[in-house]
Amino acid sequence: MPKLTETQTIILSAGAQRPDNLAMPLPAGLHGAAAQKVVSMMIGRGWLEEVDAKTRKGEPLWRETGDGHGTTLVVTDAGLLAIGVEPVVVKTMAAIRTHAAQPPALKPPTQRAGTKQAMLIALLQRPEGASMAEIVEATDWQAHTARGTISGVVKKKLGLVVTSVKEDERGRVYRITPAG
Repeated sequence: MPKLTETQTIILSAGAQRPDNLAMPLPAGLHGAAAQKVVSMMIGRGWLEEVDAKTRKGEPLWRETGDGHGTTLVVTDAGLLAIGVEPVVVKTMAAIRTHAAQPPALKPPTQRAGTKQAMLIALLQRPEGASMAEIVEATDWQAHTARGTISGVVKKKLGLVVTSVKEDERGRVYRITPAG
């Protein structure tokens, strides 16, 4: 292994632990001409590479290129080897961290039988649908509660498609329609 300074070791070790092996941000207190000198030497030895920064993903900038883009620093495979880390191990660990950071897959909400919500859905699934008066009578809810449940639970939480049509004899009639 090549002889590394403490600063070089810190930069490479930190980059090995970050997603996509980002060497940025540099250690606290390293900036200006000192940072430029260390980074230039590490790029020259092939331990760091300057790449386009994905600013939309929040990657920290090393420098701006002048055309509205910026670059960041990435630890190369040679840089990983310089600190005694196998690049394959780092890529595997990065994949594990990425997988662990993803939220668990949400299971779709299940409908309990015998509840007022289930009764509301059954009314809305009928071919003739249900008017607000019919919903209020069947559930013993206020009209604003029924409308809120249709909007918040049935549409948003359960993802069902609810349409409403104004009919002359019944008023506004709500129906669950097949998605698609």
